[in-house]
Amino acid sequence: MKIHPKLEEILNKRGIVGDSEISEFLSDKPKKTYDPFLLLNMEEGVDLILSSIDQGERICIFGDYDADGITSTTVLMEVLSNLTDNLTYYIPSRFDEGYGLNCKAIEKIKADNVDLIVTVDCGSVSFEEVEYAKSLGLKILVTDHHTIADRIADCPVINPMQPGCQYPFKRLAGVGVAFKLAQAIVNVTGLPKSVVTRTLDVVGIGTIGDIVPLIDENRTIAKYGIRMLNLTERAGVSSLIEGVSLEKGKINSGNVSFAIVPHINAAGRMEHAYTAAEVMMAKNTEDARAGVSKLVKFNNMRKSRQEATFAECEELIAEKYSEDSFLVIELEDAHEGITGIVAGKIKEQYYKPAVIVTSIGDGLVKGTGRSIPGVNLYRMLKENSSLFIKFGGHAAACGFTMKKENVDVLRKNLNKSIEILIKETPDLMEEKLEVDAFLEADDMCLEFAKELELLEPFGAENPQPVFTFRGKPDNVKKMGSKGQYTRFTATLENGREHSCVIFKNASAFDEILKSGTYRNITGTLECQTWNGREYLQTTVLSIE
Repeated sequence: MKIHPKLEEILNKRGIVGDSEISEFLSDKPKKTYDPFLLLNMEEGVDLILSSIDQGERICIFGDYDADGITSTTVLMEVLSNLTDNLTYYIPSRFDEGYGLNCKAIEKIKADNVDLIVTVDCGSVSFEEVEYAKSLGLKILVTDHHTIADRIADCPVINPMQPGCQYPFKRLAGVGVAFKLAQAIVNVTGLPKSVVTRTLDVVGIGTIGDIVPLIDENRTIAKYGIRMLNLTERAGVSSLIEGVSLEKGKINSGNVSFAIVPHINAAGRMEHAYTAAEVMMAKNTEDARAGVSKLVKFNNMRKSRQEATFAECEELIAEKYSEDSFLVIELEDAHEGITGIVAGKIKEQYYKPAVIVTSIGDGLVKGTGRSIPGVNLYRMLKENSSLFIKFGGHAAACGFTMKKENVDVLRKNLNKSIEILIKETPDLMEEKLEVDAFLEADDMCLEFAKELELLEPFGAENPQPVFTFRGKPDNVKKMGSKGQYTRFTATLENGREHSCVIFKNASAFDEILKSGTYRNITGTLECQTWNGREYLQTTVLSIE
């Protein structure tokens, strides 16, 4: 397969080396997928489900309130409905129950005459909850993909991250694990393969939405998922595509990440995830469109709350916390469904780890945090574990509950810890732009930009490539309702003109754009279409 040398350079940097690996990575029909029975406990899990069905028992799929959990629930409900109609599902409330299995939910499920609970995207470390379910006479099967740091549940657990699992690829999304279980069930029962392959549109949405690495088997799932998405006849997904102003045949991973997934997530953020689940499982277009209109409303509410909360955080940072290296921002009544997104936006804007703390009554607060590379949030919280009633998370994100009176102590301790880290790593708080390659003027052409599209779908561990090239800025114009963006033309060293736009922190480059001299311009290169004409454009990230 003959490709541009710069494209080969990018692939090699990402560990894709040799003709066969490169061909597989760029193929529109990738083959990297593995036998589902290589997952530990898969055989036992399939037997448990099929014996329940044979005995006429009622099965409940227990999901989660994000896109991964909702799509996982949808996949198993759809596949198992080919074998039984004695099925139900349960998704907990973000606000009243929180993430994962909980005892009150288990009681409700038991009261609904359920015999077997199958979890998706949760449950691996729900030891106590599983014991409680068993004490009520319930059988339970856990399917999950999260790292297991605590005591594992005492029941069959299907999770590639668990100790002793020999599955070749560890980084499946929750929906990826549910899909492998569905594959195994179809294999054993002799159902047509189409029963499971037609769920790939949903599996693709959940995989891309959960920000798992889009490499190896996830890349296969995402590629086939996007292809199915562009052809889908599923009422709910078709209505959602239409409702968010996308067009079948032109949907890519960016559309999934920034349009489809936020609308699915908005239901659980603003009210209850059941609305999104009902859309995904809708049997007719009328019901699907009614659900999608609610998702659009929820997403607009989410954006409005998010913008207001972000503005409030900016004011507080300017007034109180501008000198802090670790931002712990107290808000009295922030909406719990959007604090995680706002913490992420604050982290990006200031390039500092950020935690938003909001009151939940009874003298308690709930905190949500996001971090920058090199600052392990979970480790920092663990050092302050005595301050929390409950906490959890990983290096990049965290959540906790604590007494309000302890917030100032936490802020002080976190800032002390990060100052120590800064002394050890002086450039810790400097955002680093990873550049994939330097492009000569002759490399800047539509043919190369179209070849770069072979790297799609972009996502974690396979980001859109970033390039540096030499160009002289000219024809500078402001764009946007508040003039917050910039468009300009860069004259390349071969005399050709190249279109450039700046969306992030555009005003920071105003002076440098007036220089009229050749500069190193860094950004992403894309093929754009306007009025039927194709042209090349760089979205600029840096100018030096």
